[in-house]
Amino acid sequence: MTVDPLMTFSPEDLNYISALGPASLSGGPIADLEHAWQACLNGSVVRPECVRQVIWDSWQRSMAAGIDPDDGEYRFISPQDLASRRALNRPLIGAAAQVMTGLLAYNPRGHINLTDAEGVTLHYCGLDLTPIGSRLLESVQGTNCTGLAIAEDRLVYVLAEENFAEGLRKRRMHCAAAPIRDAQGKTLGLLTLTAEPGWFHFHTLGTVQAAAEAVSRQLALQALLEEQKTVLEVLNEGLVVLDGQGRIKALNHYARQLFRVGLELLGCPFQRLGQSELSDDIMQHAGEGLRDLDCTFVLHDRSHLACLVSVCSLEQGGRIVSLRENRRIREITRRIIGTQATYTFDTIQGHSRAIQDALHLGRIASRSDSTTLILGESGTGKELFAQAIHNASERANGAFVAVNCGAIPRELVQSELFGHVEGAFTGSARGGSAGKFELADGGTIFLDEIGDMSFDAQVSLLRVLQEGEVTRVGAKKSQRVDVRIIAATHRNLSQAVADGTFREDLYYRLNVLNLTVPPLRMRREDIALLAQHFLVRCARSLRKVVQGISAQALAMLLEHTWPGNVRELENVIERAANLATTSWLEPRDLPLEFAPGARSPAPAALQIGNGALDLGTHEANAISAALRNTQGNIRLAAQQLQVSRGGLYNKMKRFGLSVDAFRSGTDL
Repeated sequence: MTVDPLMTFSPEDLNYISALGPASLSGGPIADLEHAWQACLNGSVVRPECVRQVIWDSWQRSMAAGIDPDDGEYRFISPQDLASRRALNRPLIGAAAQVMTGLLAYNPRGHINLTDAEGVTLHYCGLDLTPIGSRLLESVQGTNCTGLAIAEDRLVYVLAEENFAEGLRKRRMHCAAAPIRDAQGKTLGLLTLTAEPGWFHFHTLGTVQAAAEAVSRQLALQALLEEQKTVLEVLNEGLVVLDGQGRIKALNHYARQLFRVGLELLGCPFQRLGQSELSDDIMQHAGEGLRDLDCTFVLHDRSHLACLVSVCSLEQGGRIVSLRENRRIREITRRIIGTQATYTFDTIQGHSRAIQDALHLGRIASRSDSTTLILGESGTGKELFAQAIHNASERANGAFVAVNCGAIPRELVQSELFGHVEGAFTGSARGGSAGKFELADGGTIFLDEIGDMSFDAQVSLLRVLQEGEVTRVGAKKSQRVDVRIIAATHRNLSQAVADGTFREDLYYRLNVLNLTVPPLRMRREDIALLAQHFLVRCARSLRKVVQGISAQALAMLLEHTWPGNVRELENVIERAANLATTSWLEPRDLPLEFAPGARSPAPAALQIGNGALDLGTHEANAISAALRNTQGNIRLAAQQLQVSRGGLYNKMKRFGLSVDAFRSGTDL
């Protein structure tokens, strides 16, 4: 809003202006100013009536500062300081330059200069009256228009004879200066117009004031635009601003990263960013807009960008398109729900040959992205191995999503694994929902109890393995995912294939790499180590001082058959730690079934044979141990291994094992 320049003057200034006449600020009492100036130089402190108070005060300050009126030389700052100031005030110079050029059109024989708030000349237009880098402070140059405006911090004018220096007085040039302010009212610089008396009119004051305010508004607008630009750039979502014709007006850094483009696309149609099924909808929804719709763009390099798209329309025409990358959204979701792997191979306890064989196979599996099948009884720690494989792989920084296929209702398995679109079924989430495979994109998905998966879900899982794509329930199109699959089961999948409850082609797809986590009864030498490990952890959690396990209690633990495996051992130790009344776990702290005679003696500890280790070695070792333990009894060995007798015979044939060797007590 332009301020009336007359409102910035004192009553005395207004009377002085009135005495000069409305058409010009020259003539009148100017003839008397020479005598008043001489009186000031001679030490007079009484202000003559022909001199304005603001000018007389400035003359007095100039005298006090020791300014020599006959010294007409300008004082300059160093070139280095000037370069620094011009760089610092680049926005001010840029905003003022155009205004100064326009102002000069009404003052062709004059001069307009721009100074910073400290009176250093930064830029000029017209006659070279005030060199760049000169200092125009009142304390340096004496009374001058720029210096007076700085001292008064308002619009001022100084007539030729009102200057203090003789050189400025002899120029016979009048000046008007106005501050340029920021949005908070702080003075950033000054605009000074110098003109010959015939070109310096009463309305010149308003012109200079309006010019300064125009620069101030331009700077405020630039600051606002820079602020908005900064906000756009730091947002963690892509923003594309379109005009009414769908051309790109702006796109922030995040959007440029998503679409892998630069600013060269400014002015191009939105479709140049990428093609998608929503491209036409984005252009056509002018009123209600779109919100959080799944969209996949095919980019210029034929890669795919899957994201959520929202569109809002602008009142002045055009629209803003916001894009949030699906993978980033899923990373945030995973952090919130805590789907991360914590176990590594180093945290898996055990020194037995059986567990070391399994660890070796696990490390082999971690070196590739091949699908891995983990076999083992319930409670042996199959998920620990899955997490360790993930953390040792190149996907360690990605997601680890665990799914218990046996715990999901059969009718919801596909929705949980592959997601669904809005309206796919009664009760489906508004806007649809991503499945576990989408959440695991870029990482690993662990499908526990894969043997319990429904037949329909097996078909969809096979497509993921073959094509690397998932299709949400109710969706018309599939989308690509980059997921490494680790599956686990306690079931005999080969028998399930024979029974027709598990797809044979899926079994072979899953069984690329495999390892068997041995049951606790086949690694008895690890029981003491595991028990002490669990005891230390439980004691810390319960804040109890329990140092160890007595010899009698440990013997009872070693004799137990452990049908629940490591999970059972952990629960037994936690229970005993709660009941312990001394610093050692005693037999009385263990469950009743651990008492001597409560159950038949456990089989002797099994030794896993040596030999070359490949992906089938551990399975062969497990079969050998079971046959040795049962002295070649095929029925008991099959029960112990949880396979059919026919399946056991097939495996023995594949590994070249003879039952007679175990019945005779010799090893192969």
